[in-house]
Amino acid sequence: MKEEQNYWTQRYKEQQTGWDIGYPSTPIKEYVDQLTDKTIEILIPGAGNAYEAEYLWRKGFKNVHILDISDVPLIQFKKRNPDFPVTQMHQADFFEFQGQYDLIIEQTFFCSIVPSDKNRNAYAKHMAELLKPTGKLVGVWFNIPLSGDMEKRPFGGDKKLYTRYLSPILKTITFDPCYNSIAPRQGSELFGIFERK
Repeated sequence: MKEEQNYWTQRYKEQQTGWDIGYPSTPIKEYVDQLTDKTIEILIPGAGNAYEAEYLWRKGFKNVHILDISDVPLIQFKKRNPDFPVTQMHQADFFEFQGQYDLIIEQTFFCSIVPSDKNRNAYAKHMAELLKPTGKLVGVWFNIPLSGDMEKRPFGGDKKLYTRYLSPILKTITFDPCYNSIAPRQGSELFGIFERK
């Protein structure tokens, strides 16, 4: 964990955050806009600056939890959202984090993890463990070629590659190219909804 924590902390400190668009991504925002039950428990792992959490919080969702391995973006988030409960901000390793949620929002977090078979299988398994029996994993995965460069994060992949890890453990409701990506990401994102099997 320490190595990953140091890596991401350094990226945030150096502002090497090219994936950060500065506001909630459209596919997730539009999904959130359809939600009616504001009591659901929501987790955003690898939340970074957590614009999606900020959006949810301001829309009245009070059981939003953010998780990141680095404290740097969490500190920034708290500055922007001073009324957000500290008890719902978690600096921890996703793979060791415990809890159960109605909804887990995936904002290219999968694509930030070193893409080994071990890590990707562990991601799918732990996502299922973090979901309540009727819970959903919803969000965005990058639909770009997987680079061999281990420093070039976030990593990519395609529907077939991701499905190899996700489908043995999670039931696919939908997993298709985003029709509502922001302009710079048109054609390079997949939107998925998955449930526990």
